[in-house]
Amino acid sequence: MLKNAWWRLIRFGFRLLYNEMAFTYDVVSWIAGLGRWHDWQRTALSHLEAAPGAPVLELAHGTGHLEIDLRRAGYHPTAIDLSRAMGRIAQSRLVGWGWRPALARARGQALPFRAECFAAVVSTFPTEFIIDPATLAEVYRVLRPGGRLVVVFGGLLTTKNAAADALEVAYRITGQRGPWPVGVEDRLKQAGFSAEMIAEELPGSTVLLFVAKK
Repeated sequence: MLKNAWWRLIRFGFRLLYNEMAFTYDVVSWIAGLGRWHDWQRTALSHLEAAPGAPVLELAHGTGHLEIDLRRAGYHPTAIDLSRAMGRIAQSRLVGWGWRPALARARGQALPFRAECFAAVVSTFPTEFIIDPATLAEVYRVLRPGGRLVVVFGGLLTTKNAAADALEVAYRITGQRGPWPVGVEDRLKQAGFSAEMIAEELPGSTVLLFVAKK
């Protein structure tokens, strides 16, 4: 009973972070990765394998940092997020860089796009919605043949110091450490994807991703 109450509290905290407290998200994520969070996000770019100018969909765009990276890499990104607060922050960031945002408020389980319109789909540090069979079915539907779904699940600090050790404890007590999500490979295969799990090494950290091909 106490354990269930703890996990309800953790979920409530994350809901606040993604909504009412979204303005703190960049600071929290910087602390959570000891400054490496954005580097972990950017590892997704090298796995998209889409041509320059290709349309790419980001699921759960958050505060919009990856949208800027995608544009700089020459892609034509569109993004969704369920949080109105994140949408406002991302829109303001993109406008500040002189870009016209292509953002929508939507669920991954019901994407408001026509079939086979994206060359790749990407998501970084998503919640469990990303492996919902309904989300995977929608991603498969909007991807072109041969298109990829690239998901960054998380980063592991490999540098040994007091700050990194303290963060690892925080990750564990909030349920963010452990093996790959249970059954993720089977769910991807059932949705029609061929899947590969990747652990990419960066200085002082390891990034955990999966790449699924239609």
